[in-house]
Amino acid sequence: MAQPPPDVSEDECLPEYRHRFCPDLLRDKVAFITGGGSGIGFRIAEIFMRHGCHTVIASRSLPRVSKAARKLAAATGQRCLPLSLDVRAVPAVTAAVDQALREFGKIDILVNCAAGNFLSPASALSFNAFKTVMDIDTLGTFNASRVLYEKFFRDHGGVIVNITATLGTRGQVLQVHAGSAKAAVDAMTRHLAVEWGPQNVRVNSLAPGPISGTEGFRRLVGSQAGVGTKTLAIPLQRLGNKTEVAHSALFLASPLASYVTGAVLVVDGGAWLTFPNDLKLLADFASFSAKL
Repeated sequence: MAQPPPDVSEDECLPEYRHRFCPDLLRDKVAFITGGGSGIGFRIAEIFMRHGCHTVIASRSLPRVSKAARKLAAATGQRCLPLSLDVRAVPAVTAAVDQALREFGKIDILVNCAAGNFLSPASALSFNAFKTVMDIDTLGTFNASRVLYEKFFRDHGGVIVNITATLGTRGQVLQVHAGSAKAAVDAMTRHLAVEWGPQNVRVNSLAPGPISGTEGFRRLVGSQAGVGTKTLAIPLQRLGNKTEVAHSALFLASPLASYVTGAVLVVDGGAWLTFPNDLKLLADFASFSAKL
């Protein structure tokens, strides 16, 4: 079995392996990454930066994203601007994009990675909890895309990569909120690809599967007791890691994908084809109530 690329804890930079990087691939590009302070967003920022890109990483926690920016800049030698941002608030998105444009003079790539998720049966899911996930994932993706299109992409072109999931491709227990939100984003990807293509704006979705070493994986899977059995249900017989997702985002954002738009790239080792849907989990949540 081919070995996956190296990975480390959620918000730590990779050990050096210079031969894997081509600093000219994204040289002097600027990427705006929501949810870039940790997890998959952090690793996407790092991989982009190791390929010559400057980044803006935005999340609601300025201390967290500032710490992440310092790590990224020290590890890669590229510039990284941390910004506090709630993607649900259009004025905040506008202010952040304006600040990024003042700092760098352009934005070439938008990665919509901000998201929220948890486990809950639909019957126990509060109305506000469902709305909150839809607002962060779906409305937030539209807000960032729409603002950046108006501020820069319409006149200069650009690339949008929406981080989604395979949850919406079939019924999945305990995930009606996240599955609905991500399916809506995949539809948005196709619509925007059609409408904004004439302005040289490429829009694609990237749908990871079970990714080890992330807060989302810990929340959704919980204990490691059943991980081994579930891993055997994945055709590639292992979990993916953040570096592999980041490499896929790099492909979609780079000139290597210059004729790719309106696509959903699934990065899950084939898990969406075979991963078990455990209806017994519903019994474990019989008395559970999700409230936000």
